[in-house]
Amino acid sequence: MSGDGTMSRDIVMATDNNGALSIEVRDLVVGFGDTIILDGLSLDVTRGEILGVVGGSGSGKSVLMRTIIGLIPKRAGVIKLFGQNIDELDEAARQTLERRWGVMFQRGALFSSLTVKQNIQFQMREVLGLSRRLTDEIAIAKLEMVGLKADDGAKMPSELSGGMTKRVALARALALDPEFVFLDEPTSGLDPISASEFDDLIKTLQTTLGLTVFMVTHDLESIYSICNQIAVLDGGRVVEHGPLSTMLESSHPWVQSYFKGKRAGLMTARKQQ
Repeated sequence: MSGDGTMSRDIVMATDNNGALSIEVRDLVVGFGDTIILDGLSLDVTRGEILGVVGGSGSGKSVLMRTIIGLIPKRAGVIKLFGQNIDELDEAARQTLERRWGVMFQRGALFSSLTVKQNIQFQMREVLGLSRRLTDEIAIAKLEMVGLKADDGAKMPSELSGGMTKRVALARALALDPEFVFLDEPTSGLDPISASEFDDLIKTLQTTLGLTVFMVTHDLESIYSICNQIAVLDGGRVVEHGPLSTMLESSHPWVQSYFKGKRAGLMTARKQQ
């Protein structure tokens, strides 16, 4: 055990199924050119929680998510997923690990030349090598899981509304039955009713499928409605991490402004009624 008890803590967390860590980030540094975006950031994500990651514009929320899943290289630090240090994995082990998470990007990132069904099937065909008949059945099941119809599978992305695009992107993120999903601004661009329905969908799927959710968001309604943990980024680091009550008690200027502003005050009052 190290002098500060770190190893002991990690062993306890790894052996406790109810509190096992899905993600451990330690001293992460990420930058572009001379600009440092994440500067010694550390964060834990516990299995089974919905973590909302918030922060001001340019605080590095999406950069953090993309670095964790390997789309952006890090300059320093350690990232562990399901207890495995990603720097110590060979290509085969890395690919196996990647099957355990799904990703929904902010604007959906659907392949414009593929139908909805083909978008959902893409990973299944690439990774699992399943038959056409089986991938058709799974794709339809995923569509229904996110509140769409089987007939929607024949549509092209250009025919979808903003809300439908989000749901198809979520269905694709769930294609390989992941344990963990990354959501980048899932309600951005949606009207309040559609955003609320999407929040409910995320919560329902998290509960029924036992998912862990890492959600980058600026949507206060989502934070108040479905997140049981919140991480606030500022200055390239996590400056607050905990439940909503921790945010409301924080003395950090940005956290106070975000969680104690007029709009937040209205939601707090409504939540306490």
